[in-house]
Amino acid sequence: MTQLKRKLDYHYRYFDKDQISPDPLEFLHRYHDEKDIEAIGMIASVFAYGKVEQIISTLNKICSIISDRPYEFILGFNYSKDHLCFENIKHRFYTSQDIAVLFKILHVVYSNYGSLKKLFLLYYFEQENTLKESISFFSNNLLNLSKYEGNTSYVSPGLEFMFPDPMKGSACKRMNLFLRWMVRKDELDFGLWNEIPRSKLVIPVDTHVARICSSLGLTSLKNVSWKMAEEITDKLKTFDPSDPVKYDFAICHIGMRRMQF
Repeated sequence: MTQLKRKLDYHYRYFDKDQISPDPLEFLHRYHDEKDIEAIGMIASVFAYGKVEQIISTLNKICSIISDRPYEFILGFNYSKDHLCFENIKHRFYTSQDIAVLFKILHVVYSNYGSLKKLFLLYYFEQENTLKESISFFSNNLLNLSKYEGNTSYVSPGLEFMFPDPMKGSACKRMNLFLRWMVRKDELDFGLWNEIPRSKLVIPVDTHVARICSSLGLTSLKNVSWKMAEEITDKLKTFDPSDPVKYDFAICHIGMRRMQF
């Protein structure tokens, strides 16, 4: 395990700000205002599944619509008038309507709470070892805002996929990714939500990360789940108890770029 820690630390140091691309995180680094960074962070994380080329392509299309002020765009978004601006954008499970409703949800959150952080912290419990309960409340709150558009019930598979629930076993890869960006602070991540300790973060796990972590001996489980994400995180805590998820970017990109570990 000492040798594994040495290698992980090496790769953590290797991936600095100049080594981000290709990754959805690069979109957050286009902005300087904290409100814009948080807003584009949520948007980028929601689309962070599938091939990275497809992710980057979709996010570029969205950024061409929301321009250089995502927070202002969201505040001014009117679903009934503006939903068609996304009509030519689809992303795997997401329809153009799903994307428009996502912006409606964000509009409601920012109009009523001022930030996603304020909504998240309403259900953050300091006694939690991880953010499992907080994520569950947060995801369900966001999903509930999508259920009604006017008098019409609207819950689609795409929207349910946007906001998974760890209480139902989901690894919540994209939500954990967003929280990593918001809570951690280094060259890559932004540390805008400093009310939450880094030690409570859980590593974002998908099939790709699961395969890498299995080969490194960081998990014995076969199915991607919240339980697997916690097991990997607990193993990484033996290397850095206060900041186990700092290794996430390196673990993901070692495999994605076919680097030697």
